[in-house]
Amino acid sequence: MQTDMSSTGRLKNILRVTSGNFLEMYDFFLFGLYAIYISSTFFPSTDEYVSMMATFATFGAGFLMRPLGAIILGAYVDRIGRRRGLIVTLAIMACGTILIAFVPGYASIGIIAPILVLIGRLLQGFSAGVELGGVSVYLSEIATPGNKGFYVSWQSASQQVAIIFAAALGYGINQWLVPADVAAWGWRIPFFVGCMIIPVIFVIRSSLQESAEFAARKHRPALQEIFQSIIHNLPTVLAGAMLVLMTTVSFYMITVYTPTFGKKVLNLTVTHSLIVTVCVGLSNFFWLPVMGALSDRVGRKALLVTFTVLTMLTTYPLLRWLIIEPDFEKMLIVELWLSFLYASYNGAMVAALTEVMPVNVRTVGFSLAYSIATMVGGSVPLIATTLIHYTNDKASPGYCMSFAALCGLVATLLLYRGKAHGNGRP
Repeated sequence: MQTDMSSTGRLKNILRVTSGNFLEMYDFFLFGLYAIYISSTFFPSTDEYVSMMATFATFGAGFLMRPLGAIILGAYVDRIGRRRGLIVTLAIMACGTILIAFVPGYASIGIIAPILVLIGRLLQGFSAGVELGGVSVYLSEIATPGNKGFYVSWQSASQQVAIIFAAALGYGINQWLVPADVAAWGWRIPFFVGCMIIPVIFVIRSSLQESAEFAARKHRPALQEIFQSIIHNLPTVLAGAMLVLMTTVSFYMITVYTPTFGKKVLNLTVTHSLIVTVCVGLSNFFWLPVMGALSDRVGRKALLVTFTVLTMLTTYPLLRWLIIEPDFEKMLIVELWLSFLYASYNGAMVAALTEVMPVNVRTVGFSLAYSIATMVGGSVPLIATTLIHYTNDKASPGYCMSFAALCGLVATLLLYRGKAHGNGRP
């Protein structure tokens, strides 16, 4: 396919690739955002803790499939092309979403219900394993010189649109329906909406143009060559996973886990928790491209170091302040600060990760590093619920972000050792 890399062409391709990323991430996040209702529908129990743990374990199961998807689909994208690979990931995600949307509850079909939901999550995880990598690499390859951080930041920014849309839809549902109806069937509406959007996104993404950089590449590595290269570069992939951990842990804590944290831990209303989630999404959407552009000017390393240190110093004390006398305003303040930390770090991190990976395995390397990190980050709701249950400290989820920030700092120092600024390839 002929490529158009004029300013207008780039803008159209950014919109095409991020629209698909929006839908994939919207479908993937819904399960966590509506965990309260999913737990009672598919994992009912007389013990609310057991029910929520089963739900979050199923949510986390999707992340266990992501490394497999990263390797298999990532190798496919690096060999066949960005455009064709991103259409395949969309199709797989659609299958998982449709399955979850239409499966009857446990009361209707018994144990088959949670099994089918688990299969749906595994399909979603397999697809998501390469989606972020494929989109990020594509954006990095069409970026204009000196603006890679800004371009790549729109991968994460499109995720925020998904969070905003899902939380806003949930807010509307809670306003329109009585709680009993929301718990019985209203929570499925966002999944049905996702199913209806799928055909539109297929049309949009099918017109996506291949990146000029990939199209001009003479050598297309065979699968065996790709796997050998990944093994050879495994230290870089593992360091990249440590770099991503700060992003995934903080992101899932301030978005997917927020509705559950607000209602179950702070005893705030679902409406207040969803409003906070929308505000966090808006904050992320603003700061991500701003900080991505700033990283193009001052270097990736400066932002990565600054915001990992700030995260380690402030996260737990702020959560401790919140839980002493929780209310909507304090929760909003804390979550917006955590949003600023996450987006400022991530604005530099995603571009940095595309730069450290070898060109011929850029997609699979990026996706594998990201997927390894999300196995931990995506388990934040499960980990946070467990920490609070066993420590009786409602601020204990702050330890997760602090630990992830420490990993990010160590990875930054390893990947950028001897480099003063960290612009471009370290």
